[in-house]
Amino acid sequence: MIHEKKALVRSIDIANELDFSKPSVSIAMKNLRENGYILMDKDGYITLTAAGQTIAETMYERHKFLSQWLIRLGVEPQTAVHDACRIEHVISAESFEAIKRHVKALLPA
Repeated sequence: MIHEKKALVRSIDIANELDFSKPSVSIAMKNLRENGYILMDKDGYITLTAAGQTIAETMYERHKFLSQWLIRLGVEPQTAVHDACRIEHVISAESFEAIKRHVKALLPA
C-alpha cells in the first residue's frame, strides 16, 4: 500500500505508516530479508522478491475485501480499515475463501 503512494519505500516509511517503532520495523525487515521476501539496497530501499510479492498481493486482496465488507456491514470506514489490517494476517485461507463465497452469493447477479 505504501508503494502505491511512494515509488521507493524504506523502513522509516513503514514505521511511519503503521505507527510502529523503528526498532520493531527493523527487526521485521531483517526477518523478511532472511526469509527471502524482501531485498534491501545499500540506501535502505526495500523491494519485494517474487515470493514477497505473492504474499503482499494476497494480504492486499484480503485487506481490500475485508475493509469493504465491514463498511457494507455498517462499520465506520476508519474502524473497518483498522480491523481489516488485523484480520487479514490471522484469517486462514479457507475461512477467507468461505467469507468471499458467502458475500458473493448475497450480491445480485
